[in-house]
Amino acid sequence: MSTHPLPAALPAAWRGLVDDAAIFPPGDAPLHEASAAHAERRHSPYADLVGTFVVRDTDVPLLRGTPLALSVVLTGGAGNVAGPAALGRKLHVAVEGIEVALRDLDDLAGNARRVVAAVDAARADGVLDEHVPVYLELPAIDPSAGWRAAADVVAAAELRLKLRTGGLTADAFPTATTLASWIDAALDRETPYKCTAGLHHAVRHTGEDGFEHHGFLNVLLATRRAFDGATAGEVVATLEDRDGASLAAAAATEDLDGARRWFTSFGSCSVSEPLDDLIALGLLEDL
Repeated sequence: MSTHPLPAALPAAWRGLVDDAAIFPPGDAPLHEASAAHAERRHSPYADLVGTFVVRDTDVPLLRGTPLALSVVLTGGAGNVAGPAALGRKLHVAVEGIEVALRDLDDLAGNARRVVAAVDAARADGVLDEHVPVYLELPAIDPSAGWRAAADVVAAAELRLKLRTGGLTADAFPTATTLASWIDAALDRETPYKCTAGLHHAVRHTGEDGFEHHGFLNVLLATRRAFDGATAGEVVATLEDRDGASLAAAAATEDLDGARRWFTSFGSCSVSEPLDDLIALGLLEDL
């Protein structure tokens, strides 16, 4: 955990940016250690940086009565939507996000419609509040007609997209061109999105694992520029930029607050690494 003290209220661009996914790879922290650390962060000087605590649906029973805001990753499909939300109510656990991966590669749009129907039913039954965002993770491939059709379903239902930006193998990291196409698809549909995996650091770099890691600051700036009408090539160039100083300078002048309407957050098994990077780049004050 970082020891850097920060003001109680961070700039809007950074508030809730990092969802605490400490229990997921490569961190793999034990659930109760991670939940205790998350609770401690909620009372730290940089608490505003941290969003929800990300868990699997199978973890919810183990968190009975904990005063945490959870994003729940479903281990099954559409049929699992109502269960964790209802259980959260019963156990007095705040479910503040649902995340579900679409796995029917032969009918992604149909898979998305099944999730939408389950979400609508859970809301109608009063087990899932209207304000709770639901993220649908599309396969980490170049957008096909089926991929785009599923994104259309997500947009029509006013749900959100989840984009996988890394993992434990090289092929889990999308190219800058692929990621730019996902961002374009989300913005074209006026659909907010979150990212997951691989974004521990602010700036694109080659990790100790030898893989090319995207930077969360690159993604935020790319979102801003794509929304402002940048070409596909310009968005790709932003995602590939490794110059932290120039990215930080741009972040200080471009409207990143507005970009957060679309790029809502990213899940990270580390909170201290993103925090330390923001301080090192001069985007947050080191008191």
